[in-house]
Amino acid sequence: MKKTFLLFLLFLLNFSATQIGSIEKSIKEKDITLFDKKRNREIPVTLYLPEHTKNAPLAIISHGYSQNQLGANKGYSFIGKSLAAKGYFVASIQHELPTDELMPTTGEIKIVRKPFWERGSENILYVINDFRKRYPKLNFNKNTIIGHSMGGDISVTFSIKHPELVDKLITLDQRRVAFPRVKQPKIYSLRSSDQPADEDVIPSETEQKELGITIVKLPNTIHNVMNDHASAEQKKEMLSWISKFITE
Repeated sequence: MKKTFLLFLLFLLNFSATQIGSIEKSIKEKDITLFDKKRNREIPVTLYLPEHTKNAPLAIISHGYSQNQLGANKGYSFIGKSLAAKGYFVASIQHELPTDELMPTTGEIKIVRKPFWERGSENILYVINDFRKRYPKLNFNKNTIIGHSMGGDISVTFSIKHPELVDKLITLDQRRVAFPRVKQPKIYSLRSSDQPADEDVIPSETEQKELGITIVKLPNTIHNVMNDHASAEQKKEMLSWISKFITE
């Protein structure tokens, strides 16, 4: 155990900002727009493409709330490009459209915001089903679902509804939707230093141990910078943990 921890610390020290920059420059980025006829809804998606797509596992990123501003899905490029460099086919979904109703800030949060989380879950499902036809050579047995804040709530909602489509669930500080208490999919979460989750969202230490759930507190990273606004050191720390999660 000590040896593993020491090796991980060495990995953190050696993963420099220069390495992050070189990763970003080498990855191809592509924007596409899908259309769900059933819901009469556009779904903008930014792709981060690995060198080889055959049998590449799929990773889906869901952004935090942006008050319906387009381009929110591009705010996690440091994660998308890092995963693509590791061989993942990455799709970052734009869940909000300018024509959407703004998410409520009053009322019973878990009731009034639930339709927004479910809409995002439907977006993820549509993307996966579309990609099965559009990119049939991808490996859909190893889907990794990642989300920050509201995107984390969307990701958990999707994982609860469609556990058979999720190999690993990784959240960055979702605060409202409780993790399912399950062993599969594998669950991981990075938690900010400033915004606590609602009661019962995070499994107890006993549950974490019994179910193999990993919760990591980031002492120097606040909720609102768990994206491209993070410093080089904060990005390095988050990427180091995400790299560890996806290789377990």
